[in-house]
Amino acid sequence: MTDPAVALPDDGLVLAVNSGSSSIKFALFGPGDSPALVRGTLADGARPGFEARDAGGAVLVCQSLAEGTPAAAVFAGLLDWIETFAGAGRLTAVGHRIVHGGDAFAAPVELTPETIEALAALTPLAPLHQPRCLQPVGVIAALRPGLLQIGCFDTAFHRSMEPTVRRYGLPRRFEQLGIRKFGFHGLSYEHIADRLHAMGKDTGSPTVVAHLGSGASLCAMTDGQSRDTTMGFSVLDGLPMATRCGEVDPGAILYMQRQLGLGLAEVEDILYHDSGLLGVSGLSGDMRELLDSPDPRAAEAVDLFTFHVARQVAVMASTLGGIERLVFTGGIGEHQGAVRESICARLAWLGVVLDVEANRRGGPSISAGGGRVTVLVIPADEERVIARHVLASLPR
Repeated sequence: MTDPAVALPDDGLVLAVNSGSSSIKFALFGPGDSPALVRGTLADGARPGFEARDAGGAVLVCQSLAEGTPAAAVFAGLLDWIETFAGAGRLTAVGHRIVHGGDAFAAPVELTPETIEALAALTPLAPLHQPRCLQPVGVIAALRPGLLQIGCFDTAFHRSMEPTVRRYGLPRRFEQLGIRKFGFHGLSYEHIADRLHAMGKDTGSPTVVAHLGSGASLCAMTDGQSRDTTMGFSVLDGLPMATRCGEVDPGAILYMQRQLGLGLAEVEDILYHDSGLLGVSGLSGDMRELLDSPDPRAAEAVDLFTFHVARQVAVMASTLGGIERLVFTGGIGEHQGAVRESICARLAWLGVVLDVEANRRGGPSISAGGGRVTVLVIPADEERVIARHVLASLPR
């Protein structure tokens, strides 16, 4: 039964599914570029279930399932709830965040069996994310075979980067085999570009966006387009993350294999699952836990993170020929004022001056009047970008 507090359109509802490295978020949108009607999170594994809230944050449903409940059953429960909540037949399509589109997928595409097969073949490029992104597609296709599903790609936003930025210093034959910088978090950066335009900001100003969460990267942009980014061929590159290593000398990886006798699978597991904040601290990959911990290793991990973010902001600024705006987004970027403060303190030489009280409140503007760089906090909303792409793909 439809909650009377939520006004729903007669048809054209779109479900956006955002499968990340640490969570699955979803949101329900009506036609037009409007805010989400419903937002929620879905979990499988040890604590399966889902929770949904209305636009005001009120809980609409909180459903826990037995431990070990398969993902298909969790999604079945979610779809059943949506159809009960919204009314049968109102869900028109589902949009999915797909982390890697490779060279072939530059725009949103219908997720047919052939397309899904082609995307699954890209799993070696994103072994942590690609299967997780594609799993809901297969589950929903089995549960609702007639429901249109659209894939939206994190890599697509970065296709505006110049060839010099995308190219590695490897023999050219490897570039022809697809080994180049792709960049990720593109749906998040696309949302920030849209929000800056909607806020009346000059999108031509050289802007560095810091998407800081369990996965983290930076993007240099002008005119709403990507000019450079810290992630490269894979989601391992760039900043140290919750459990991912970030930038590491390739020689160190060769040494781990050749001299320490580690196998390929062992090295891959270390780089993806046992490095970053977790690896350095030996405690946790969760920034909140590290900030609360008295253990000096936690402080060292946080310090490493803020050092690398500030360093890479400078790198992005060099691509742009300067910086006039710095935007924080993502779970850490939006909610951890102490992390923002540390990063900005390291960037004082670039003209970044923080308003301490505004930073404590969380923005949206957190820069002091005397600084040369405008500093903003803008919440991430990849789901809204997904929904907009899906709505644009629907037959008129």
